[in-house]
Amino acid sequence: MAELLTDDQVQEALTRLTEWSQDEKTLVRTVKLPSFMQAIQVVNRVAEIAENDDHHPAIDIRWRTLVFHLSTHSAGGLTAKDVALATEIDSVIELMQ
Repeated sequence: MAELLTDDQVQEALTRLTEWSQDEKTLVRTVKLPSFMQAIQVVNRVAEIAENDDHHPAIDIRWRTLVFHLSTHSAGGLTAKDVALATEIDSVIELMQ
């Protein structure tokens, strides 16, 4: 099982994940893509990464706006898996904008 990050570790990670915020035991990012199709392409690519990593985000899709929620449920909060997936999601979004 993955170890929970300390508050200091989460805050340090957020200095690098500038588009993310913490909502209790969850990392959250909202992004608006240029089109619905691009939003779905991001979701599809993130789904591939999540399957490969065996770590799956909650994703809210509203037309071209996506909201990602990351938390390691088995650990009861934020772990290095969430920080790693947030970094990968940022890379996907950067390619699509």
